[in-house]
Amino acid sequence: MTLAAAPADASGLRERFDAELVAFLDRQGPDWPDGAPRGVFAALHRFVLTGGKRLRPLFCYWGWRGAGGADGRPIVVAAAALELFHAFALIHDDILDGSDRRRGEPSVHRLFADRHARSAWRGDPEAYGRNTALLCGDLCAAWSDQMFHECGLSTAQVCRGYAVFARMRTEVIAGEYLDLVSGVGDGSVASALTVIRMKAARYTVTRPLQIGAALAGAEPELVSALADFGDPLGDAFQLRDDVLGVFGDPVVTGKSTLDDLREGKPTVMMALARAGADRAQGALLRELHGNPALDVAGAAELRAIIESTGARDEIERLIRVRADAARAALDRVPLVEPARAALAALADQAVDRRR
Repeated sequence: MTLAAAPADASGLRERFDAELVAFLDRQGPDWPDGAPRGVFAALHRFVLTGGKRLRPLFCYWGWRGAGGADGRPIVVAAAALELFHAFALIHDDILDGSDRRRGEPSVHRLFADRHARSAWRGDPEAYGRNTALLCGDLCAAWSDQMFHECGLSTAQVCRGYAVFARMRTEVIAGEYLDLVSGVGDGSVASALTVIRMKAARYTVTRPLQIGAALAGAEPELVSALADFGDPLGDAFQLRDDVLGVFGDPVVTGKSTLDDLREGKPTVMMALARAGADRAQGALLRELHGNPALDVAGAAELRAIIESTGARDEIERLIRVRADAARAALDRVPLVEPARAALAALADQAVDRRR
């Protein structure tokens, strides 16, 4: 699989998204309620603007352009609003997963728990961190909604895009719940694939594309056809994410390779490892996967089982199959250039990555 060259203005688009996020967050400062500590506001400002690939805004922007929309500030603002929704999802996901690192920094709940501990405040630092992070995530979701509606497009355009936005929001929350259920369920490959489609794949690629196209007034046939490209690509993206969560370089990914294993995250890769394990390997998987005290040596044992059962090779095959299906679908979707070339480059970047 070759990595296509990114469109010439890809980095420029990211800079424009960030500029709009900075402007929006700066406007919230004067409206912050008097007497309310500004720690939450400062933490979110840093969290939203530090790191991140801006994939969701990019897919939204190119969905708009592919449907015939012209470049301009309103679509950049609307697309950037999806990054605030992504911040909400990450903050809440880190709480649910018990992940202490995100983008090379302490996760939001860990940041506030540590602040509580350092300050020697009364009560439980862990509970304080979780509860404060929940509020931070809620605020990001509210801000995302506000930024989207204030993007500068017409009311009719915003309503068309918001219909898809609302569907995406419901899917993500339902997917998070399904992830919790699957963690105590059968642990099957089919169950794990359903989780990644609902929880991550569609809100990473398909829905942002469709939001952009709907904002541009695309016909229902085009909006539907974008799913043929977005769904398999989103699956491939999340499957790669799961591989990096166990085999990636924490210096590059910004996240520990122990978190998913300690949590017992019910990924497709782990489901495949269980299905291919012999009796001794199965016993080790039950002992180690999901053990909150898992150490480096135990993690190495888990990785060895994943490799020896063929689970990692099978994941790589699933990624290739889905990436190829996405590229084939992209060739069939009637898009206005340069959107097709930009989306082809984004597809390669989403799959062939180290973070």
